[in-house]
Amino acid sequence: MPTNQYHEPAEELSQETRTFARMITSLCEEAEAIGWYEQRISLEKDKDAKAIMTNAQQEEFKHFGMDLEFLLRKNEKWRLTLQKILFKKGDIVELGEKGEHAAE
Repeated sequence: MPTNQYHEPAEELSQETRTFARMITSLCEEAEAIGWYEQRISLEKDKDAKAIMTNAQQEEFKHFGMDLEFLLRKNEKWRLTLQKILFKKGDIVELGEKGEHAAE
C-alpha cells in the first residue's frame, strides 16, 4: 500500500534514505499510539480493561525506543545531539543547546 512518507520522488532516493523515512514514519506512529493509549487509560473505569491498555502502551514504548535507537545508530549528528540531552539532569532547554553544539 503506497504512503505519502516521501517528499521527493521515491525512485530517486537511496535505499538508506528510504529506510530512514520508513523508520521515521514508524517512530511517529508509535508516538501517536502511545498518546492514544494515554487518553484511553486516563478515562477507563474498568480495571481489567485499563490493565490491558497499559500493557499495550508499554509495547508501544518498546517499539518507540527501538525505532529511535535504530535511527540514532544510523545518524551520528542525531546521536551526538541526543547524548547531551537524554537521561541528563538539569534544564532541558540548556541541555538542548549543548546538544545542538555537540553535533556541529
